[in-house]
Amino acid sequence: MSAFVALDGVSHVYAARGGSSGGTLAVDGLSIAVENGEFAAVVGPSGCGKSTLMKLATGLQFPVKGTVQVAGEHVTQPVKIAGMAFQAPTLLPWRTTLDNLLLPLEIVEPHRSQIRRRRGEYVERAEKLLASVGLGGMGSKFPWELSGGMQQRTSLCRALIHEPQLLMLDEPFAALDAFTREELWCVIRDLHAARKITVILVTHDLREAVFLADRVFVMSARPGRVLVERPIDLPRPRDLDVTFTPGFQDIVHELRSHIVRARQ
Repeated sequence: MSAFVALDGVSHVYAARGGSSGGTLAVDGLSIAVENGEFAAVVGPSGCGKSTLMKLATGLQFPVKGTVQVAGEHVTQPVKIAGMAFQAPTLLPWRTTLDNLLLPLEIVEPHRSQIRRRRGEYVERAEKLLASVGLGGMGSKFPWELSGGMQQRTSLCRALIHEPQLLMLDEPFAALDAFTREELWCVIRDLHAARKITVILVTHDLREAVFLADRVFVMSARPGRVLVERPIDLPRPRDLDVTFTPGFQDIVHELRSHIVRARQ
């Protein structure tokens, strides 16, 4: 498998509570390949295994069957070259925005053993990241002083602070209002264009998937597997005006029809 992220024939079971026999088959025969530098989106019915895919690709869970590779290596432990952002920003309320950004560097090697010596360099990196998402000068603010959209921008910066090769996004904009959500689409669009990293976005929002992705993978109902792989041939760079065009809306309706069939 030559893809940067490759799941091949993967099945995964969540054990039943209390140690009883059986369990939940979350994904079965799941195969997906994402190329280096590609922006991929994964959509599907609720409970289809989208978040399980993310956990498998980052080494937070391991399959009972099949193989998972990232950057040519079999995944047998948490993937250090990955950054992750979730629906909830989960910022530590007692730490400033800047200190929240620096947290991964205090945990992940080789940064952990270097952070005291290189703190000035890391602070400069964090401040540049904040400026790139419109939060310049906000490093001294605490999370409770930031709006929901600003907190999510901070969460994206934290996922990028250790300069990962892979960025995994699990519905990071779902809790935001429509205008803030679209604003952050443009932020992640620009970050991907500037950094050329591989991005996998899990989302329920079909407009979001089509606007951001190079390819959209549609998953079946549980146990999840890929039903449809839809290239998005809309030219880049994309601005929000494209979401009102007939071509864009046709793709959204096509994906919606696939998901409706997947739920039946």
